[in-house]
Amino acid sequence: DLQEEFARDFIFPMIRAGAVYEGQYFLGTSIARPLIARRMVEIARKERADAIAHGATGKGNDQVRFELTAAALAPDLQVIAPWRDARFRAEFPGRAEMIAYCLKHRIPVTASVKKPFSMDRNLLHISYEAGILEDPWLDASDRKFRGSFTTLSVFPEDAPGRPEFVTLDFEAGDCVAVNGRKLSPLGVMRALNQLGGKHGVGRVDMVENRYVGMKSRGVYETPGGAILHFAHRQMESLTMDREAMHLRDSLIPRYAELVYYGYWFAPERLALQALIEETQRNVTGTVRVKLYKGNIMAAGRKSPVSLYNARMATMEADATGAYNPDDATGFIRLNGLRLKMAAGAAGGQPAARKKSRP
Repeated sequence: DLQEEFARDFIFPMIRAGAVYEGQYFLGTSIARPLIARRMVEIARKERADAIAHGATGKGNDQVRFELTAAALAPDLQVIAPWRDARFRAEFPGRAEMIAYCLKHRIPVTASVKKPFSMDRNLLHISYEAGILEDPWLDASDRKFRGSFTTLSVFPEDAPGRPEFVTLDFEAGDCVAVNGRKLSPLGVMRALNQLGGKHGVGRVDMVENRYVGMKSRGVYETPGGAILHFAHRQMESLTMDREAMHLRDSLIPRYAELVYYGYWFAPERLALQALIEETQRNVTGTVRVKLYKGNIMAAGRKSPVSLYNARMATMEADATGAYNPDDATGFIRLNGLRLKMAAGAAGGQPAARKKSRP
């Protein structure tokens, strides 16, 4: 049982990084692969094996993730990938043939002829691919698909008609309590999954770019992860230095790519993580969110180390005297200098755009 380790050492560091792939995907499958592969290596060492194997498709990302982890941790181990073996592919060219084989030999599997989905479920999410989802025009949120894509969460229209408020306490970037109850990382994920699933939050339907070059369509349920990601960002907004935040934010796409592509144990991911940990020192306090029919809304934030100063930020008279509006004149003049110089070089007119060729 690797759930506690998964939450503490994989999900939480990724949440601190604010990682989301292509603006939508919370990386639920991606982040689980390095943990599984590491455990495979540990067992291989214990059993004195000279090879490990995986059943990932030859078209997907998981084959890369498993094998890059093995390369980083145990370069001497051979990796056996049946779906890249010509003889195996000849017998089982697709999921339909595999399902037929399982039915013939009475091997229990969740996939069926009517629902041949490729599903991956763990503490962070569940994903669905293949089958009818290969048509990107298909509406997976149609009510007729109740029971097909509602494993961890309900459709928003089926969620309760009244909102629910939830508080999350953070210490140095990690959620340590939900609704005032101290919890381990595993406990946090379980509690938030239950709350988020009930209100239909964290549901994503997207077409993404696989590492191997093709696009794929996936449907995801990430109820707890969506709440945690949102609340963490709210906590950062109150406690994190602007330049540190903007620097970290500029690295989020790269960090997310490293996780998605399978480079969890690569030196560049470890280097980025070290920078991220430095930015999280003061991300401490409490966030209140409102859950309602698929939505997560901010309903309050507070922190003992808040950088927000209401007396200074007020639109009324500034009692602190720390900010002098007269200082803005020189600030604006200096920052506008290059714009004036560029306008002067263009004869006082904005530079004309070149017409694009037909």
